[in-house]
Amino acid sequence: MRSTQQLSITLPKDMAQLIRAKVEAGEYASESEVIRDGLRTLLARDRVVESWLRDQVAPAYDALKSDPSRAVSVEDVRAELVAEHAKTTRRR
Repeated sequence: MRSTQQLSITLPKDMAQLIRAKVEAGEYASESEVIRDGLRTLLARDRVVESWLRDQVAPAYDALKSDPSRAVSVEDVRAELVAEHAKTTRRR
């Protein structure tokens, strides 16, 4: 049984040209390799996002849910951002 499957895809012209340019520049041996590498990169990004959600976001949410007094108001965040922006603007 084959371990690959042939697909037909439609891309915007600029993306198709980018793929061809990568092959013509010798970065990849074929258009399929460009697509495979892009999909591997997408999968890796998805794994990183999933890990971040599981390891950092969910625990922070759970902690906030169990103790709402830990919450920071929108006004406080905005004031802190304005103050930080003012500091960086003065440094220039």
